[in-house]
Amino acid sequence: MTSGSQNTGGALWQPQADMSTAPANRVTIVGGEGAWLETDQGVRLLDATAGLWHANIGHGRERLAMAAASQMRKLETYHTFGTFVNDQAVALADRLASISPIDDAKVFFVSGGSDAIETAAKLARRFWQLQGQTNKRIIISREWAYHGLHGFGTSIGGIPYNRDGYGSESLIPETARVPANDADALEQEILRLGPDRVAAVFAEPIIGTGGVILPAPGYLQRVEQICSEHDVLFVADEVITGFGRTGEMFASELFDLHPDMIVVAKGITSGYAPLGGVLIAPRLWEPFFAEGAPIFRHGVTYSGHATACAVAQANLDVLEEEQLVARVAKLAPVLEQTMGPIAKHPHVTEIRTGIGLLAGIQMAPEVDGASIARACLEAQVVVRIITNNTIQISPPFVIEEGELWRIAGAIAAALDHADELLAAP
Repeated sequence: MTSGSQNTGGALWQPQADMSTAPANRVTIVGGEGAWLETDQGVRLLDATAGLWHANIGHGRERLAMAAASQMRKLETYHTFGTFVNDQAVALADRLASISPIDDAKVFFVSGGSDAIETAAKLARRFWQLQGQTNKRIIISREWAYHGLHGFGTSIGGIPYNRDGYGSESLIPETARVPANDADALEQEILRLGPDRVAAVFAEPIIGTGGVILPAPGYLQRVEQICSEHDVLFVADEVITGFGRTGEMFASELFDLHPDMIVVAKGITSGYAPLGGVLIAPRLWEPFFAEGAPIFRHGVTYSGHATACAVAQANLDVLEEEQLVARVAKLAPVLEQTMGPIAKHPHVTEIRTGIGLLAGIQMAPEVDGASIARACLEAQVVVRIITNNTIQISPPFVIEEGELWRIAGAIAAALDHADELLAAP
C-alpha cells in the first residue's frame, strides 16, 4: 500500500529513512480521527503506534485546533527570553508544576523531546560547575536507551547505530552506558569512573524505541538510591511515558520515583503542536534563582511558544475530562490479553507488556520485520519495527477493545505468513 512516486514530493528527505527506497514506498497520511488515519488514496488505517508514541488523545480533535486558532488570533507567540514571557507559557508551567511528581518544580520549555534532553544534560553539568565540582561531567545512560538525536541525545543513546558514523564513539565524550536492567552494573560503573566525575544518570522508566523494555522489579528504585548515595543526579526521561501512557500521569508516580529532573514532550500536546520541557527539582533550580545568581545560558526561539502552550492546556483538559489516563489503566490488561496467543507463535521470542498501553513483540532474528509491517499495513493496521526486530504497539488512549484485538489479529496473520514473506521477491 503505497502512494506517490519518486517524482512526487521528491524534495523531502525523510528522517530515519533509507532514502534509496523510501520515496517509492511512501504512505501519505492526510487525515485522522480517533485511533484511525486516512491516506491520500482514501484508505483508513488503524494507528497501533499513536504516530511516534505521541497521539495520546487520538487524531482529529477539533477542540485542540480551535485552541490553536483562538490563541493565534490573539498572539501566535512571543519569546520568553530575559524579562519577557507570554501568558500561555506562564499558565502551562504553573499547571505542570501542580501535577508534577517533583515537589515545587520549575518548568523549562523547549520545542520537543530532543531539545529537552539537551536542556537536562546541560543543566546537570552546569549545576555541578556552580557547586565547584568541576570534574562531575560524565552522564551515564543504559544500553538500548533512546534519548533523542541532538548532541547529548546522540551521545548518551544506547542504540549503537544511532551513534555510529560521526567519527567518534560518542559525539560528547564524557558519556557511558550500562546494561538496561542491572543496578549493580550501574553502581560498579559509577565507582569505576569515580563518583566525583559522574554528573547524572538518565533513564527512561520504560525503554521505548530500544524495544519496550520494562524495568525489573525494584530496579528503578535501586537506581534512584544509588544516585542518592553517590551524589549523582537522577533524570527520568518521560518523553514517551509522561501524560498517561502507563496508566498514571507520569511513570515516576507509578514506580514511586523522585527524580531531580523529568524530561517531557510528545504526550504534553498529543502531537498537536511541537513542545517539550524539563520539570526541575528545587536542588537544581535554586542556585539560578537566588540573588546575584548566574544566568543559565540556554534556550530555543520557541521556548514556551504561546500557541503550543495553549494547545497543551487543551490537551490536558481532554485527558482530565474524559479520564483517559484511567482508561489506559483499564485497557492495559486487555492489551496484555490480546498478546497471549501471539506469545506462543514460533516466530516470536518474547513479548514485553503489562504496563499501560505499551507492548513490544520481539520476533526471531530471521523474521523480516519490514515484511511483517507491510503485511499489517495491507490489513489496514499501522505498526512499526523498532530495535531488536521488535514490533511496537502504543495506540492512542481512545482505542476500543475490539480495535486492540484487530491489531493483534493483523500481527498474528502476518507472522503466520512470515516464511512466505521472507521468500517473496
